[in-house]
Amino acid sequence: MADARPRRPARPREEVFATARAAIAEHGLAGLTMAGLGKKLQMSAGHLLYYFGSKDQLLLETLRWSEEQLGARRREMLADAARDVRGRLDEYTALYLPEGPGDPRWILWVEVWGRSPASEELRQGQLEIEGPWQADLVALIEEGTAAGRFGPGDATERAVQIRALLDGLAVPIALGLAGARRSRALHLAGSACGTLLAAAPA
Repeated sequence: MADARPRRPARPREEVFATARAAIAEHGLAGLTMAGLGKKLQMSAGHLLYYFGSKDQLLLETLRWSEEQLGARRREMLADAARDVRGRLDEYTALYLPEGPGDPRWILWVEVWGRSPASEELRQGQLEIEGPWQADLVALIEEGTAAGRFGPGDATERAVQIRALLDGLAVPIALGLAGARRSRALHLAGSACGTLLAAAPA
């Protein structure tokens, strides 16, 4: 006999990921249970595991979704060729850095980095998610160099250096370490980028 009980409709993808991001930011992945997340979403833990397979996969897909939201803003900002390339670089930096302690997006990154050494899946996924940030920064540096706003140099190498700097500034802010402030990080990043890119006089 067919089961006559009403079935709850599946939660929209965005709701699942937004709830997971908030829960991971609050409790960390180690403190998150599929049962607890399922309760927030009115879904069973088995249903979540069916779609994600593991907590690591849930973490990775939540990070991918989170970065997709910011990626649309980044692409729109960088595509505005009517604006000065250095101003767009400053906006790239502002988008990259955390908004403040406990920034959910950055807590996801910290969780991924912490678990990546034991998971090839997470390492590969991390590279795929980071790729657009790197490619967009390379393109911006190449544009600035062609326009004479930046000095000559290998765009790929300089992009790697800038992103390494931004990562180093970002993590203490996200973790809420003493003395780590977004305003100071923005200032330091702007100064370092100016030196690294050897900006030509206007």
